[in-house]
Amino acid sequence: MERRLYSGRDLKRAHSIDDLRAMARKRLPNFCFEYVEGGAEDEATLRRNRDVFGEIAFLPRTLVNVERRNQSVTLFGERSAAPFMIGPTGYSGLMFREGDVKLASAAAAAGIPFVLSNVSTVALEEVVRRGGGRVWMQVYMYRTRESLAKLAQRAKAAGIEALVVTTDSAVFGKREWDLRNYIEPLKLDWRNKFDVLRHPRWMANVLWPSGMPRFANLGDLLPPGQDSVKGATITLGQQLDPSLSWDDIRWLRDLWPNRLIVKGVLGAPDALKALEAGVDGIVLSNHGGRQLDSAVSAMDVLPEVVEQVGGRLCVMLDGGFRRGSEILKAVALGADAVLLGRATTYGLSAGGQPGAERAIEILKSEIDRALGLLGCSDIAGLDRSFLRWLRHDVPPSRARTEPQTHMQTGRALAAALPA
Repeated sequence: MERRLYSGRDLKRAHSIDDLRAMARKRLPNFCFEYVEGGAEDEATLRRNRDVFGEIAFLPRTLVNVERRNQSVTLFGERSAAPFMIGPTGYSGLMFREGDVKLASAAAAAGIPFVLSNVSTVALEEVVRRGGGRVWMQVYMYRTRESLAKLAQRAKAAGIEALVVTTDSAVFGKREWDLRNYIEPLKLDWRNKFDVLRHPRWMANVLWPSGMPRFANLGDLLPPGQDSVKGATITLGQQLDPSLSWDDIRWLRDLWPNRLIVKGVLGAPDALKALEAGVDGIVLSNHGGRQLDSAVSAMDVLPEVVEQVGGRLCVMLDGGFRRGSEILKAVALGADAVLLGRATTYGLSAGGQPGAERAIEILKSEIDRALGLLGCSDIAGLDRSFLRWLRHDVPPSRARTEPQTHMQTGRALAAALPA
């Protein structure tokens, strides 16, 4: 019998993130699913984000007491129930009504942070009030710095814990498969218009009764009446600032009193610049494979970054994570936490807040099971000695070193990798 992923409506029958992906694909119109799924140009970066995990294998221990297992970590002095969080995903309100609140609530219920996207369709104050838990907020540096200053004031007043500045989008990447759904900017072709009509559940949930969702946190950045998800996209692209520099990060550092995180770092040199700019953390990211094609994955550069700034900056990353075991590989290489994008968006798209909660539940159970099978009762004890990098250019003598801390983990593997 042919193997098939589950794609029905019963969330309990989803046993993996791939099952939730299949469910999301069935519920969403093609143009929505393609927005979530696609990458830039030939999608080489998108593939790299997944392929890298196959190059790292586990070295489990046996006859270890793993009756009790702990996967909680400390982020900025507070405990998080798992080594991952929900990262910023734009247009969540187009996947499910009030998707930002649904994701925030799912994260709060699971005891993990949630990062609200700058292009969200629910006001940040509402997300904090209704979602609860630890809420961070992702922002872009637009041409008008005044708009960001106002947004920072709102975020501070609402109790946002951290600002996460995305720095890899000064120029938009070209997502060709997404563009093929339109005959001109933001105008669907007839094939996709008919496809929308074939998804009445999505239409009733997202479009009824108020029509296309509207952005709620962009303030005076958009012209009056141009705040709909459809109408604002072109304007936002024009507002991106290609002159963005580290001076702008230092400006925001002086303005923002809480935690400041830079997202979009892909190497040790920029990690050191982030440290010099006074930020509190970084997110290694290639924007989910949606910006520069043929870029390295965050996992490729994680060891060298930990070598340089581990212990002085909170080092996080995203890109292609679909299994709890993959999250553990990142932690063993020195990461403090992983940000999820598509994984929890699949859950949201499949079934709203319960779907997002199911995605989190699946990943937490996979992490717990993998810790037990690795012979590691506490995630704090996970290090490079539990891994074997399968790349041919890693000298065997160095691949077998057994560092005892996250920083040593990064040093050992960074030394083994080519410069």
